[in-house]
Amino acid sequence: MARTNRTGLARSLALPRPQLRNVYPALRYGPLDVLKERIEHESDKTGGLLDAAVDWGLYCNGRRVQSGDFPQAVEVAQQGEGFVWLGLHEPSSEQLEQLGEVFSLHPLALEDAASPRQRPKLERHESDMFLAMRTLAYLDSTDRDAGGDVVETGAVMVFVGDWFVITIRHGKAAALAGLRRRLEGDQEQLALGPSAVLHAVADKVVDDYLAVVDAVQQDLEEIESTVFAPRGNTDIERIYQLKRDVIEMKRTVQPLAAPLRELSERPRRLIHAEIREYFRDVSDHLARVHEQVASFDELLTSILQAGLARVSIAENEDMRKISAWVAIAAVPTMIAGIYGMNFEHMPELQQTWGYPAVLTLMATICGGLFRGFKRNGWL
Repeated sequence: MARTNRTGLARSLALPRPQLRNVYPALRYGPLDVLKERIEHESDKTGGLLDAAVDWGLYCNGRRVQSGDFPQAVEVAQQGEGFVWLGLHEPSSEQLEQLGEVFSLHPLALEDAASPRQRPKLERHESDMFLAMRTLAYLDSTDRDAGGDVVETGAVMVFVGDWFVITIRHGKAAALAGLRRRLEGDQEQLALGPSAVLHAVADKVVDDYLAVVDAVQQDLEEIESTVFAPRGNTDIERIYQLKRDVIEMKRTVQPLAAPLRELSERPRRLIHAEIREYFRDVSDHLARVHEQVASFDELLTSILQAGLARVSIAENEDMRKISAWVAIAAVPTMIAGIYGMNFEHMPELQQTWGYPAVLTLMATICGGLFRGFKRNGWL
């Protein structure tokens, strides 16, 4: 089925929330022509569920099939002829309520799906399953402000049922349009049902983690070489910013381990047996990401401590140099101060060579101090 324009999708299901309670039961219990008549009558109103849709399609035996409109596709899928894949981007609370009414989703799961900061988790309900994941995206230097975040986070939620799969995305990262096209090219995989989409989304999210980890590792190597260079500049602000981003990465990656492990180890009615084996690979990749992020945190702590120690050492060296020059300058200052007290009886005061002798004495003492400080590394 060709990709449908979002405006056209909105017109096909532009219904305000209170009317959905009366209309959508027709999908299960009423004739399809009654439903179409109500939708056409209400098509001039706004706020429909499909306003937030990026794409949707009906899939039978791994192939995307032609469908007249969204209600018809839902009707076909409910009769056991394939499944519907609906992709939403940042839906409003009203649109999520409509989504719950159409697909009979649990209210608590819908509440979680509305939050872009939802912690990764897996929930099982009577007729569906809900997986929440956090996304990561690396920001190039041209895309971030000075001192801004290096890593941007978002969220992807997936509802899986017997005849549907719904993906809800928050943020700019982890766009799923390319994933949909790739899956549509793999009919054998897509024929395994909605759980194949769930695996593909989880696999893409974790693959994005790997890409972000590789980019952050390059930043770490650059910072490390700068800090430990002979005349390197320790940018404490940049190190601290990257450490804060790594901590955010840990909060994103670590909680996802338990849901993926559960999907890969425990048989589930909604998860195809072959797909369950694929989740093991995703779980292994996530474990690798978690280990690298943990090592980044430890390395950044070491770099930060080394940078602060280097700054402290540099300050001590500067203080030693200043102290050495002050000691050298104190000698002529002291001698000149003594001879400036205007006493009548002072050594060599009446001698013609007295002035050169005093200058020579000053130079000799200052030269001796300079050589001593130089030999000890103070200058």
